[in-house]
Amino acid sequence: MRDEQLLEVIERYLNGDMGADERRAFEQLRIENADIDSRVIEHQQFTGLLKQYGERVELENRLNAIHHEIDVYALVEEVTVHPVWIVQLWRHHHSKISVAASIAIFAVLAILFISGNLNNNSSYTELRREVDKLRQYNKSHVTTTGGAQSLPSNKIQTDKYRGTGFALTSNGLIVTNYHVVSGADSVYVQDVAGRSFKVKVLYTEPQNDIAILKITDTAFKGLGTIPYTFKRSESDLAENVFTYGYPQDSPVYGDGRLTSSNGLNGDTIDYEISVPINPGNSGGPLLDSKGNIIGIVKAKETHLEGVHFALKSGYLLDAIQNIPTDSLTHKPVLNTKNTLAGLSREQQIKKLKNYVFMVKVYN
Repeated sequence: MRDEQLLEVIERYLNGDMGADERRAFEQLRIENADIDSRVIEHQQFTGLLKQYGERVELENRLNAIHHEIDVYALVEEVTVHPVWIVQLWRHHHSKISVAASIAIFAVLAILFISGNLNNNSSYTELRREVDKLRQYNKSHVTTTGGAQSLPSNKIQTDKYRGTGFALTSNGLIVTNYHVVSGADSVYVQDVAGRSFKVKVLYTEPQNDIAILKITDTAFKGLGTIPYTFKRSESDLAENVFTYGYPQDSPVYGDGRLTSSNGLNGDTIDYEISVPINPGNSGGPLLDSKGNIIGIVKAKETHLEGVHFALKSGYLLDAIQNIPTDSLTHKPVLNTKNTLAGLSREQQIKKLKNYVFMVKVYN
């Protein structure tokens, strides 16, 4: 497909001019072709900048028109027959005052634009949690009754970032966000019982913010059968969803709704959700009411409260298939039986908690 044809298709896709079947086919093409997906995102950002510039020009023109329409002298005569000192000041120096006022107005607009408060291009904040102080670790802190491996040294260690991860398989494959472990010297995961296990970063897809970890700790004995399944098809708008993760030192549950089938600026790889999540929730599971994994929590809207994003689980399933064969002894086999379905939410959480981990990043 020539560039001109691709650009036309992208514009029809972003403008909502495609039929349902054509849109699904193009979204599948985005999933399969990273170059096309990148072109869509770039074009979306470019058109957003054009729209933003046009609106700024329109605002400037409106301000100029208002300035020219105001009859200051007539307004003053209506208010008072005999001008007071402020009116006299205006009559003698109105040109200078107008220039100063215009400069002040546009200075304020510039500040708003730079700070993002006048920017139509929304932005988001990744939700890994930064640990703001040094913590002392020794064997008594990280080696538990389960015999989990201690940290590289029993001296002071810097636990710089934290996030959440959840199990893909019972033999220790765990998924989290790429931004959680990016730049790490070493990574550990901690289970709900407080046991820490060393992991290696097995595979990453930075473009989709996915990192797959493998527990390498000799003390790890397996997890048992995974209780949830992974949903490839898209979930419905307004569907009830919930999360479970580590924005604190202990796990936190949150529930809400799926509020949009698209993410930031209409990006189709994410869901928008209204779930109370905070730094540390990055990499945690997003589940539907039946306990199916439908996404990975990743970010929040910077300028709007209650707007959060989760990567759709279909991209996770593709990432699992993309793991190089020489990185594993055998191909990952995901659970196909959901034992969370039909349970109360309290019972679902009790079964889920053993498969969700705090991710600790050291560097």
